[in-house]
Amino acid sequence: MSKIATLEIGGKKYEFPIIEGTEKELGIDIKTLRGATDSVITIDPGYKNTGACESAITYLDGEKGILRYRGYSIEELAEKADFLEVAYLLIFGDLPKLEELAKFHADIKEQSVVDDDVKKILDAFPKTAHPMGVLSCLTSALTAFNPSTVDVESEEEMYKSTVKILGKFPVLVAWTMRKQKGLPLNYGDTSLGYVENIMKMMYEKPNEQYEQNNILLNALDKLLILHADHEQNCSTSTVRMVGSSHAGLYASLSAGISALWGPLHGGANQAVLEMLEAIKEDGGDTEKFMAKAKDKSDSFRLMGFGHRVYKNFDPRAKIIKVAADEVLADLGIEDPVLDIAKGLSEEALRDAYFVDRKLYPNVDFYSGIIYRAMGIPVEMFTVMFALGRLPGWIAQWKEMRMRKEPIGRPRQIYIGENNRPFIDIEKR
Repeated sequence: MSKIATLEIGGKKYEFPIIEGTEKELGIDIKTLRGATDSVITIDPGYKNTGACESAITYLDGEKGILRYRGYSIEELAEKADFLEVAYLLIFGDLPKLEELAKFHADIKEQSVVDDDVKKILDAFPKTAHPMGVLSCLTSALTAFNPSTVDVESEEEMYKSTVKILGKFPVLVAWTMRKQKGLPLNYGDTSLGYVENIMKMMYEKPNEQYEQNNILLNALDKLLILHADHEQNCSTSTVRMVGSSHAGLYASLSAGISALWGPLHGGANQAVLEMLEAIKEDGGDTEKFMAKAKDKSDSFRLMGFGHRVYKNFDPRAKIIKVAADEVLADLGIEDPVLDIAKGLSEEALRDAYFVDRKLYPNVDFYSGIIYRAMGIPVEMFTVMFALGRLPGWIAQWKEMRMRKEPIGRPRQIYIGENNRPFIDIEKR
């Protein structure tokens, strides 16, 4: 017997099918609602209760603290896979075999040179420009250097487009950071692994030999994996929405970067560090700010604690906390801001107010700590988030196009003025 939902409006009943996902999630299919009722729509600001698509990429259960990519738990992937394997998994649906991964990496390296004219665009930005704005513009500019559209029905064209952006995007990320720091723009080393190469491009100085730190490498690899996809969030939905107009991949990614920029989304880890800096400037009393956070009449908000999706512990935070501890122990940094961060984390994990409300430190809290310890400028934190999210965006764009989803076109309920007569300007 098929499952249906019945909606009654003005004494008349309408039936709509109920869709069930592979994890037993239920959704009422209302795509015929407006046509069947001759005008009625649903209202759901922020789309918190609206499924915009069916997707086979990421499963998230916020109540149970579960996150899986293509059926694989985030815990196993973070422990056993590297970022490039996870990128392949998200985009193509399965973990790669040894020869598939080797070819994937070789093809990415082949596409890791950016047209030299892109440097001219970067040169036009002042050093004070926010890196996310720079990255969004540079990503969009790639369209000018790769003007041909992608035939999504062609596996070969989709593959070429994928390896091309995976090759060039880390270069744009590294150049964005080096521009801000006043370092010469460089290219990586094709003898290195994908994430190793990213680190070298970011950190290499012109007057000294670059040495890899494996603990930092492991931490960055895990961070990129943890950020690689997260279901239909703001930036991912933006990528799909823009792509639904059949805009190209680079234009859609650029839009996703802009959506990620906001402090309520990818900018949350930057907001964490800005909060920690403010606490330091105030004297560094963590107990005072914990009390302010618990005071409903106080406007202070403790950034990096709790999550709007996870109603329990953020599974990504459990993984990255270990890496954060390893990084801080290895670098032996004396930093009052990081001391404040550790203090807040320890207090929140034992404070009944936070424990009862499940307001645990989330992935943004720990990622901010790691990036600061690694010497990455605060303004670059969200750029690093974008670097991790890139394969997820590609996978979501590809899925949306392959499923031939219709162009996104939300409805509205009009609450403005009724029909008004026009008044000539001299009589107003």
